[in-house]
Amino acid sequence: MELTSVKLQLLVAGLAVAALVATVWLWPRLSSRRWPAVLGRVGVLVGDQVLTLTALGLIGNSYFGFYSSWPDLLGTDTATAPITVAGVGAGIRVLAQHAVRGGRIEQVIMPGRTTHLSEEAYIFLPTAYFTDKHQRFPAILSLTGYPGDPRNLMTRLDLPGRMAKAIAEHQVKPTILVMMRPSVVLPRDTECVDVPRGPQSQAYFATDVRQDMIDSYRVGSGREYWGLLGGSTGGYCALKLAMTHPDRFSAAVSLSGYYKTIIDGTTGDLFAGDKTVEQRNDLMWRLAGLPAPPVNVLVTTSKKGEGNYQSTQRFLAAVKPPMQASSLILPSGGHNFNTWNRELPQALPWLAQQLHAPAAV
Repeated sequence: MELTSVKLQLLVAGLAVAALVATVWLWPRLSSRRWPAVLGRVGVLVGDQVLTLTALGLIGNSYFGFYSSWPDLLGTDTATAPITVAGVGAGIRVLAQHAVRGGRIEQVIMPGRTTHLSEEAYIFLPTAYFTDKHQRFPAILSLTGYPGDPRNLMTRLDLPGRMAKAIAEHQVKPTILVMMRPSVVLPRDTECVDVPRGPQSQAYFATDVRQDMIDSYRVGSGREYWGLLGGSTGGYCALKLAMTHPDRFSAAVSLSGYYKTIIDGTTGDLFAGDKTVEQRNDLMWRLAGLPAPPVNVLVTTSKKGEGNYQSTQRFLAAVKPPMQASSLILPSGGHNFNTWNRELPQALPWLAQQLHAPAAV
């Protein structure tokens, strides 16, 4: 069975329950102080815990999308896929494509010509992209949290379906989605930082990914064509990319994002002791110490359940023109997909409406 299959989750959960029932049934027979009975008690307790933890691990992995297959989990996945040329250039490799409601999704590899980084992406092309072949379209770069799986943006948040619905209902003009994870050198979390003498993660998204799309697809090159959206770490990256590169992005949405680089065991030293690099990755410092960028942002949080409520209030209070900031604050909601699914019906159309409509090539 596949690692993420519901059948496997139900099977292991059923075995865990059955083992617990068997333990209760057998316990009187294992009550002796003789060593076989002692070993039996240890064995059934260990077995119960292993099955319970395995069941919880399978459910958690399926929910958060940490590993997609057994080889992925074991680190033995060496499979490759044939490269299909689909009319794109500039080094982008198309691995697969399939039709979806309202358009097509292409699975690609985004090469970093300036940073030498490379990452998987899923691109949603609306139907109008194929019918209006003399138009350039706006694009939204959408980022997961850490460690993240870009497929969660489709399976858990349904960004392509939401975009197709908004287009069909004439809420927004046809817009391309570029769905990725911000962690380009897993397992390290680089927090979209250009690490001194290390991975240039911010430049990868701000320069390489953007230019790959402009060169390979009919995406507008002006800042007014480009927006950013992300959740958690992806939300922090979305805000930072917009504020740091207002010449390339005009708007951003941060779902439960934060405002300062998180440093922990997954990141290592991202600043190499350089205080200037640390400050420039602190969004509150940027608001206080640098000219306000001419971008429009939307930040979301909840009064109960989110850890970023107070910091979001401070961020909103610090914004100065020409930067504009809006907020979507729920009464309650945790740091999870369920909360973001409640926010996206407003947040995604809001972002697309900030961008330039398709224009003639």
